[in-house]
Order: sequence, then C-alpha cells, then structure tokens
Amino acid sequence: MDIVTANGAALPALGFGTFRMPGEEVLKILPLALKVGFRHVDTAQIYGNEAEVGEVISGSGIAREDIFLTTKVWVDKFAHKDFIPSVDESLRKLKTDYVDLLLLHWPQSPVPLAEQIGALNEVRKAGKVRHIGVSNYNTALMGEAVALSDAPIVTNQIEYHPYLDQAKVLAAARSYGMSVTAYYAMANGKVPNEPLLAEIGARYGKTAAQVVLRWLIQQQGVVALSKTATESRLGENFAVFDFLLTGDEMAAISALARPDGRIVNPGHLAPQWD
Repeated sequence: MDIVTANGAALPALGFGTFRMPGEEVLKILPLALKVGFRHVDTAQIYGNEAEVGEVISGSGIAREDIFLTTKVWVDKFAHKDFIPSVDESLRKLKTDYVDLLLLHWPQSPVPLAEQIGALNEVRKAGKVRHIGVSNYNTALMGEAVALSDAPIVTNQIEYHPYLDQAKVLAAARSYGMSVTAYYAMANGKVPNEPLLAEIGARYGKTAAQVVLRWLIQQQGVVALSKTATESRLGENFAVFDFLLTGDEMAAISALARPDGRIVNPGHLAPQWD
C-alpha cells in the first residue's frame, strides 16, 4: 500500500469508504475488504454505521494500530457542548479509544469556525484523535482553518473525479502541507462508461475504474476512497499499485473535466466552491 504523508500523518493512499452503506452491508463487505488488504476505513456519524464498522475492525484480528480509521462530526454537533460528547459516542460505537483522523463534515454552520476548530484541537490533545482535518472546504475556508488551528490540518476530503477540476483546491492543500482525500471517484457511475478510460485501461489490462483510482493516487498528496458492495470488485479496486499512467494519460484524464462536473452540492451545507 502506498502512503501519503501530510503534516505528520501517514495516510494509506487507498481507502474503503462506507457512505450510503447500511450496517448489515458493512458487516458483510468490510471484513472482505480487510482481507483483500484495505487498511484505511472511512465512516462518519451521519452514515449511521459506525457501530458496525467498529464491530468489524475489533473482530478482524488485525491490530488496531494497523488500521487507519477516519470518522466525521456532523454539522448538528459542531457546538462545543455537543461536539465533545459526539466524539465520545463515536468512539464507543467504533469500539476504540481513538480515531486516526477526525473531520468536520461540511462547512455551513451557525457555529463559528473558531469554535469548531477549537473542539477538534481539544479532542486531539485529549488523545481521542491522532489527526484532524476538514471536508468539503473551499480554498478560503482551508486557509481560515489552518490559521485557527494549533494542530496541523492533514486533509480536505472533497468530491474529486475526472469530470471535476480541483486544481485550485489541490494547489492550496499542497501549500499548507495537506493532503486531499477524494470521494465520489466513480462520478456516480459515469466512470465505467467513459471510452477514454476504457481505452487507457485496455493498455494495462485494467478497468476504467482502476484507471481512475490510479489517476487519483498517482497525483501528489491525493488519497482515494473506493466503495463497493460487490465482493468481486474489492480485489479489482485494490489492484491499482502495479501499473503507472504516463504523463500524457494523466493529462488526458484530467482534460475530461467540465464546468458542470460537480455532483454533490447540497445548498444548505456546501460553501461557495472554487
């Protein structure tokens, strides 16, 4: 597994995401993902599956320190009085005394950013969290978070796939020593049907999905989350470390970006995107 280093954190470059994965599905698929070799697991309070993620990890036979575990605080828990108890509840559900990475899930909130960042730092100082980060931030908010935080911000988890140009966010992240964690890599099912990606994949004996995961993790400071509920695709998603895309292929994939490429844009949660 390749490792992405960012502000003192070592993030496995490929993670297993559990968004929209009911608990019973987590119990079925996550043990298989761990057997395949995944060691980076991403969940969130709002996903409603932290307890099942915790059950799988604690019963996996894999040492806790060998699994990089991320969760996220939901926007209704951003006030300090709610934030700390919510993290304690997440830890109970996850059956662990710490998470490797804790993120603020979305930026829109009446709670001042300074209070949110302060709470992140507090749980880190208490040893409940090893690293802290944000999710769905634009470049301006990234700068504010960095300025407000005593501890380094290690990632911004954002929608990122070939149809969405995230060059500005990537440049900002690199300037702060941060990583970018990419979700929605398959662009809601568009990737497998993209002729260019299939054509590139054919050169390497890979699928379009594998090409996009490779394109993501081959970029400096980028972590990719993969997700599947299909057992046969677990091994496929993991088999992206045995080939390299050329510079021309990387550029051609990036050129698929288009102005209407964004998929996830909830008005009550999202910032003004770059």
